Amino acid sequence: MQIKFGPAILGPIATAEKVLEYYHKLGLTACSIAFTHSIYINNKQDAIEIGKLAKKFNIELSIHAPYFINLNSAEKSKIEASKKRILKCCEIGNFLGAKEIIFHAGFYQKINKEKTFENIKKEILELKKEIEKNKWEVELCPEITGKINVFGDIDEIKQLVVETSCGFCIDFAHILARYKNYEFEKVKKEFGNYKKWFVHFSGIEFGEKGEKNHKLTSEKDWKNLLENLPRDKKIIIINESPFPVEDSVKGLKILSTTK
Repeated sequence: MQIKFGPAILGPIATAEKVLEYYHKLGLTACSIAFTHSIYINNKQDAIEIGKLAKKFNIELSIHAPYFINLNSAEKSKIEASKKRILKCCEIGNFLGAKEIIFHAGFYQKINKEKTFENIKKEILELKKEIEKNKWEVELCPEITGKINVFGDIDEIKQLVVETSCGFCIDFAHILARYKNYEFEKVKKEFGNYKKWFVHFSGIEFGEKGEKNHKLTSEKDWKNLLENLPRDKKIIIINESPFPVEDSVKGLKILSTTK
């Protein structure tokens, strides 16, 4: 089993080199750039330079697209704005050398699950055409979400992968919040044929409707995850706790003692 660990934070462009070097010294080999509130790397040359630094320090980059995305909106303008944000992430990701573009695909709102799926599938196929046209070397990775009123349960994400050939992000914290169980066996069954898994993980607080907020990742949580991951995959684990660097290092250390 090949696992790369990293935090869901890079920080400002000005400190990127120091941050990536620090992660390398800690033994971390992945980093997700959080464009969740804004796509703050806009300049092509900045992205290329950060990508070169990531390669220098053996850090595999990915991007989390903005939260303000809904490919199932009743308003066409909101869908188009969502697609524009995703495509901007794809463009910058290509310059960064960040293959995975992670995003929350949409909300059910007052639309039934079947129609929601078809709407989101249609938009992802259109996004893929744009990516191919621009020859961007990135992969759209809709994420398993943690709230029951948000599109993105295990079956929906798997079906998107089957019908659009997109990638995927398995967020085990979200799965716990949504299903009240990590559902390791179901995840292995649904995604077992794929050689690479992109995973999000952290501690999480949740209620009847699902996710409330992320919290520190306990040693028990890490052991539970690492003992249940398949052994024949390349796996990237991005930690999204309030202290993602420290928690990523904790996971790395626990892996060294996990059989």
